[in-house]
Amino acid sequence: MAQWTKICCPVDFSEPSRVALEEAADLARRHAAGLTVLHVFEPAAAVAGELQVPMPELFKATAEELERKLGGWKLEAERLGAPAVGQAVVSGVPGREIAAFAREGGYDLVVMGTHGRTGFRHLVIGSVAERVIREAHCAVLVVRPLERK
Repeated sequence: MAQWTKICCPVDFSEPSRVALEEAADLARRHAAGLTVLHVFEPAAAVAGELQVPMPELFKATAEELERKLGGWKLEAERLGAPAVGQAVVSGVPGREIAAFAREGGYDLVVMGTHGRTGFRHLVIGSVAERVIREAHCAVLVVRPLERK
């Protein structure tokens, strides 16, 4: 059985992310591993002249709100028994940034959810999980959403 010491759990605040967080917190508890809850903010391209708020202030306000929201997810991971939980918000293209964050931070496992898109939606939207699997230097556990009754 693999021994993981640093686990990264990227979240997009969706139900599949919540399921992945539960799994990541359980693995962190069982392996006495550190867990970092990560959110990748993908800034929208700004159209000149349409924004009333300058971009640096808008970005700062968005980052602060995301840090606060992510803090709730961090508390949830702690409540689920993860022994040492951190949080991070980065900006960029999610798949690429998740793989880079895991590599640069020396993580040995990424636990993430998937929306399970197929067909045309998958073709158009793509899959963050697939990109992370292709680019990550470490193991990636993709957790599917559970059927809720």
